[in-house]
Amino acid sequence: MKQIIFADDNEPFRLSFSRILERSGYAVMQAEDGREALRKFRESPPDLVICDLIMPEMEGMETIQELTRMKPDIRIIAISGGGRVNPLDYLKVARMMGAVETLAKPFSSEELLASVVRLIGPGDQAAIPSKR
Repeated sequence: MKQIIFADDNEPFRLSFSRILERSGYAVMQAEDGREALRKFRESPPDLVICDLIMPEMEGMETIQELTRMKPDIRIIAISGGGRVNPLDYLKVARMMGAVETLAKPFSSEELLASVVRLIGPGDQAAIPSKR
């Protein structure tokens, strides 16, 4: 099963999108900040990292730099609502630092799933519970 690390300090947001990814056949490891994402990455390198850019402890930009240093070909989707700066400016810098795709918050589950499928392919259909 394809593995994803989803790093975002907004717990309800992270939980919601992690569930959507799991229902789509992906294994998701959640991280509340960049440090936790890096720890999980070292323990079990995933196929994809989804990383918020504005987080406490360790910002997303720093996390992306470290991830690409450890594994230059890692696929990363950077996400951001922008904070005090236009989110598109943050996301542009994230691309320069190694993010393969970017999504500005708010985004839909369809947009996220389309990006994930583009980068690592569809989830494991055998893992999706049947709707009876």
